[in-house]
Formats: sequence, structure tokens, C-alpha cells
Amino acid sequence: MDWNEHVVIVTGAGSGIGTGIAEVFAEAGAQVVIADVSKSRGEAVAADLQARYGKGLAIHTDVSRSADCRRLIERTVESYGHLDTLVNNAGVNFVKPTLEMEEADWDRVVDVDLKGTFLCSRYALEVMVPRRYGNIINIASVHTVATLPEAAPYAAAKGGVHMMTCSLAIEFAPFGIRVNAVSPGLTDTQIWQDIQNAAESLDAVQQHWYDNIPLGRVQSPREVGNVVKFLASDESSYITGANIMTDGGMTIQLINRARYASKSLEGKVER
Repeated sequence: MDWNEHVVIVTGAGSGIGTGIAEVFAEAGAQVVIADVSKSRGEAVAADLQARYGKGLAIHTDVSRSADCRRLIERTVESYGHLDTLVNNAGVNFVKPTLEMEEADWDRVVDVDLKGTFLCSRYALEVMVPRRYGNIINIASVHTVATLPEAAPYAAAKGGVHMMTCSLAIEFAPFGIRVNAVSPGLTDTQIWQDIQNAAESLDAVQQHWYDNIPLGRVQSPREVGNVVKFLASDESSYITGANIMTDGGMTIQLINRARYASKSLEGKVER
């Protein structure tokens, strides 16, 4: 597929998974818009992509604000003439006991993760429908199928993103627009670095997570980007309404892989 005329917006692209997604598209030759709530981070990523690939435009955007989302789409079309793919990646999360949560905690997560996905999609669809072409790819989470305690706002928001993906996929299929979700598991971003830094034993926390991921490692942001790029490509032309897990198998196992293997296979392994 020739990506040179393909225009992609990636929200939350100033760091983490968003940066990885933007890098994959820029490397392929696409025109990439870096939308981020941090002006400095967004501009730094755009400058880096410009230096390496000659692609990258930063647009300061708070996806929880309708006016920002509308301006993001308008400026993209003004700059490149059209929009082919929107990647709704911007998100926030925290872990906090429910009885200690404030209304503002809930609002912040839902406003960015769920409402922001809706707002950007809403304005992107306005320019995609007349062309009868477009892709929207929502970055959801493994929390769409399994969750943890003290994560109610995030689980609710990402579950909502999943079902919104399905609804939009049905509604806009007649216009040639595909809408899909990608649900990453543990990824090598600042969150993973924070988990390791907070651990009393680095080896123990790494082993805990690796034991609960059948592939036995943490994925890179670019690995998520490769799946997103596939969903934006002609090679996935018959896929819409999907929620693809990029989690190394984390959500498919019933019990801890390593502990099960050590007990059930003891004395039974033939060499």
C-alpha cells in the first residue's frame, strides 16, 4: 500500500503508545498529525519525525474539549486536504479505591478516554462521510474484557469505547468507513516504568507480570502501532467493528501460567 498521500491523526501522540503509532505511520510515508494536550511534547515528537522521515505536524489538542477536537480536524484538512485515518489514542488512568474517589476523578477519566474518543470521531466523520472513505481506530484496553479492583472509571470508559466502536462501525459501514479498536495489554511506556520504579524488588515485579503474560514479555509501543497500521491499510478492508487484543495472551488464560506449569507438569516432562 502506498502511504504517501495517506493522512493520519494520532491523539495523545506526545508520549507512549501514541508516539509509537505515529512513528510507524511516519516511517511508512504517511502524513502524521501529532495531537497532544502537552504542546511541548507534541512539538518535540513532530520535530523528531520531521527530522527522521520528513513527516509530522503538531496540533495542540485537549480531546475533552469539543472546540479543540473540531479545530484538530479542521486544521488537518486545511493542511493536507483530507483525512484518511483517525487514531483515538489519548487517555488517562489512575488506580484508587472507589470509596476514596471524587466526582472529579471519574469525570477526568471518562471525559478524556470516552468523551474525547466520541468528539474526535464525531468531527472526523463529518469529513469522511462525503468522501465515502475513512478509518477510525480506537485504542481501548484489556480492561474491555477483564479488569482489576480500584479501576472503575477506566474500565467503564474503555468498555464504553469498545461498544461505541461497534455502534459506529455499523452506522457508518454504508459510507465505506471502517471503525475498529485495538486493546493493548502491558506496554513499555511510562506506566510500566513507574510500576518497576515503585517495586521493592525489580526482579519480583517483572517476574509477576511476565508470568501472567503467556508470551512472557512486555510489548513495545511500535508493536501496537503495527496492528493499528494494519487496520488502517487496504489489507484489512473487510474488518470493521473488531476489538483486537495486543496483550501477549494476558486475557485468555484462566490461571497463572508459570505456577500451573510447575505443579501440573512436575515429574511428567520427558526429555
